[in-house]
Amino acid sequence: MNSAAVEVQATDELAVAGFRAGVRAWLDDHDLSPLKTDDSADGLAGGSLDRQVAQLARVRAALYDAGWMRYGWPASVGGLGGPAILRAVLGEEVATRDLAEPGIYSMVEVLVPTVISYARPSLAASMVPLLLSGREQWCQGFSEPGSGSDLASLSTRAVPRGDDWVITGQKVWTSLAQYAARCVLLTRTAPGHGGITAFFVDMDSPGITVRPLRTMHGVDEFAEVFLDEVVVPGSRMLGQPGGGWRVATDLLPYERSTCFWHRIAYLYSRLDRLLAATAGAAVPDATAVPDATAVPDATAVPDATAVSDEAAALGAVYVSLHALRCRSLATQRRLADGGPLGPETSVDKVLLATAEQQLYDTARDLLPGVIELTESPWRTEYLYSRAASIYGGTAEIQRNIIARRLLELGKE
Repeated sequence: MNSAAVEVQATDELAVAGFRAGVRAWLDDHDLSPLKTDDSADGLAGGSLDRQVAQLARVRAALYDAGWMRYGWPASVGGLGGPAILRAVLGEEVATRDLAEPGIYSMVEVLVPTVISYARPSLAASMVPLLLSGREQWCQGFSEPGSGSDLASLSTRAVPRGDDWVITGQKVWTSLAQYAARCVLLTRTAPGHGGITAFFVDMDSPGITVRPLRTMHGVDEFAEVFLDEVVVPGSRMLGQPGGGWRVATDLLPYERSTCFWHRIAYLYSRLDRLLAATAGAAVPDATAVPDATAVPDATAVPDATAVSDEAAALGAVYVSLHALRCRSLATQRRLADGGPLGPETSVDKVLLATAEQQLYDTARDLLPGVIELTESPWRTEYLYSRAASIYGGTAEIQRNIIARRLLELGKE
């Protein structure tokens, strides 16, 4: 790295540090903690989904009005500019303070870049502030009953009618569809990958029916969406006819960049809670600075029995989360530098699923009966973690991508 690049990096790091300090000071002075209710979990952004969504809107509105939510976005959509990593910092602070559920908070990181990149500039300029400010929720209509991981096999059809398109089909596992005002929707307009077209659809359009799906962790986060001859103006097409596969492949890596950074921060906070609950075992302190002047004792032999099984299990979770965070940091830097995000983000996805499930498996082992016999937040989060190796691309498919496209091992 040359001296100019080093100077730029140092300047960027100072800007990020200043932004984080400003956000923290503002959040210290403005309490956005979830309002306590009978169905809310103590200290969590939990409670019913209705309350989570209302809390999300409240947090976004306050952060937008104060300007924080606008940093990292271009001025063309009402943003205040700056690198995308500022959005990661803001989401990290929201997640670690339990101000909003990170999964639904981070949806903005998937949908807004897509609309900015592919919608007509005037449409993006009018719509993006509605989402950033919490006045609207949006959803993503990709998966179908017959095409989950095999997204290219989708069958929801869009047929031209004059300047409009008429869409008929069904989507499933559509997060927050029952609350959404808009949907980034993939449709089929011709055979093959080149026959997929994306639209930005108003969810109150005649012919749209939404049916929430109750999952095993007791939350109606997902929904089925039925489209019966829904008329969508041609001006709502994202990109070009047949360009939907490119929209999808550009969108999916965003699920594994800033969104993952937010999720990782949340998982670290859950490890802190587990440490408090087990009260005794310890994991390495990531903030500790080793004494460079200390001389190690070469004759010392570690006592393997000095570390309990409990501490070892917690330490293993910490190592998994730390490895995931290091990998995600590299992705964040690539995004901040304007670099493309491609198949290497499948590594991020596999590491996230592994670390998340390991964390909650450890919680189950170290808190006997809490998950199985009580209605605690640990049960809800443990059950949700089972989907970590499925949502955003199954672990099997991610490993295939790593093997074929990164390691060049061939199709078999």
